Order: sequence, then C-alpha cells, then structure tokens
Amino acid sequence: RGAMALLRVRHCRALVYCRRAPPQCPACGGPLGAGGLSSAPVRLNCPFRHGHGQPRAFLVKPTRGSFLGGYDGSSDLHVGITDSRGLVYNYDQEGAHRAHSGWEQCICIPLVQPDMVELLQQWDNLLVEFSEGEAWLPHRYDEQEHNCYTFALAFINHVLSRQGKQPLSKGEFTERFVIPQSRRASRYLTLHQELAHRDCYIVPLPEGGQSS
Repeated sequence: RGAMALLRVRHCRALVYCRRAPPQCPACGGPLGAGGLSSAPVRLNCPFRHGHGQPRAFLVKPTRGSFLGGYDGSSDLHVGITDSRGLVYNYDQEGAHRAHSGWEQCICIPLVQPDMVELLQQWDNLLVEFSEGEAWLPHRYDEQEHNCYTFALAFINHVLSRQGKQPLSKGEFTERFVIPQSRRASRYLTLHQELAHRDCYIVPLPEGGQSS
C-alpha cells in the first residue's frame, strides 16, 4: 500500500531515503553497516492519520482521492471537525454532513487538550447544535467565501467565544496550526513520490555537514 515505511540513512555527507536499506551506500558505494549507530536507518513517521480515530480534531484531506494515492499538491482540499467518536462534521454544497467514512488519510490537528474536562464533555453537543444552524444550509454555500473551511473555523471560534477567548482569523489559524503540519506532509509526499520511481533518493548535505 501507499503507506509503506520510508527510511532515512545518513552516510558520506548525504541523506539517503529508501523503502529498504541497501547494504551499500548508493552515494559512495561504501558498506552502510560499517558506520555504526550513526548510519543506522531511521524510520520516518507518516504524517497522515486515520481521521475517524482522531477525536475532537481539525482534519484536512484531498476533496478527491487521497494524499498518498496521487495527490498533485494543487488539487482542492476538504476540511472537517471530528466529534468524540471520530464522526466527521463537514460542510459542502449539499449542506452540513456527518461522515462515518472517507477520512482515512488526513492531516490531523488536535483541538482539545486532555485537561479541558468541561470542553471534552460538551464537545459533541456543541458540534451537533452548531452544525444544525441556518448558516450551513446548502444554498448558503459559496466555494470562495462560505465553504468547508468557513464552517470548521466558525465552530472553533464558537468554542473559543464560550471560553471567553478571542476569535482566530483564517490567516492566523492557518499560519499557526495548518501550515506547520502541511509543510511536514509536503516533505513526506515529495519523498513518497520520488521513491515511487526509484529505489533510493539521495539528498547531499551542505559542506561542513557531518559525514556519518
């Protein structure tokens, strides 16, 4: 499947990315095992999560297909909010939905800390009540101005206001929470795509970098 492990090996002033560690370094031809612990393969954690297993979270996925199934980096994305059981509330031209499936490979941003006991208990009711508001009827949908992101951010700000906190603008939320995760996902996707066509992908380290 697309989520096969990615490995990183540091050797001879290069980072070698691969699916399976080769016996010899593809950059210099030297034996990888001779480098000891410093050149041991490191498994890279996949940044994508099964969204239905991520309670009380902001999720991002491609509108069509999946990240590891050919996403080109520019196709439309869809976002949603999970309840305590991983049911995904989302909004599109057909109105607000509750999805039991379809969010199996997502960028996931947790929204509630474990010590927020009152919010943990109230979350599901708040989400149900919010999603049934008139703002999320199908005819209100606008691809640019009133979309899935509007819905998710409005719910987050609804929760913040109940806590007496300032709302977040779209730019603020995106910069603080979405972009760091997206950058990590983008780097992983680049490696995944490079290794779809070759056994190894070599990234030279800058001069002065460690050689092991």
